[in-house]
Amino acid sequence: MNYPHPLLAKEGWPFIAIAFFVAVFASFFLGGLLAFLCWLVLAFVVQFFRDPPRVVPTEKNVVLSPADGRVVKIEAVRDPYADRDAIVISVFMNVFNVHSNRSGVDGTVREVQYFPGKFVNADLDKASTENERNAVVIDVGGHTVTLVQVAGLIARRILCYVQPGDTVARGQRYGFIRFGSRVDVYLPADATPHVAPGDKVSATSTILASLPGA
Repeated sequence: MNYPHPLLAKEGWPFIAIAFFVAVFASFFLGGLLAFLCWLVLAFVVQFFRDPPRVVPTEKNVVLSPADGRVVKIEAVRDPYADRDAIVISVFMNVFNVHSNRSGVDGTVREVQYFPGKFVNADLDKASTENERNAVVIDVGGHTVTLVQVAGLIARRILCYVQPGDTVARGQRYGFIRFGSRVDVYLPADATPHVAPGDKVSATSTILASLPGA
């Protein structure tokens, strides 16, 4: 599923509306510090659900970041969702990052796998295997790229809008995670990373890696 960027994610409209009416109510009937705190909460909710448009790089055979945040891990691992050796690049999103998730590649969705789980801090390695998560396995011109949405300590809702057989394009919005989380990107074992742990990345506009043959 894709739709024109509305600047504020549609997932946030109910939360923004509730926060707005609470702030207005507090201003009229409570006033003072409580009203100020309610407006502060509204400002936080609005910034959390912002969904700005992004420029899509045109380089061939590259994988773009599916999320805003900070790279917390790059390792050679086993991709448990596609059953293959892989390189994983993990991007941690704090509550101040944009939480709209976007496809990093052009391809066809082969599988979508959901796993219930815990809600430990998404900055920890064990979050990738213990937390609630949703994996999207994508065929990309003879290669496989797996995007895994991982819930975090505060995040309690993973939203994914694609199904097996769907075609996705770079920068296409395919999901959302509410209130702090992580995305693991599993790449072919001979892919070439373009980022390093600690780097800040932006969904769609940052190139994470080159696929073999690039």
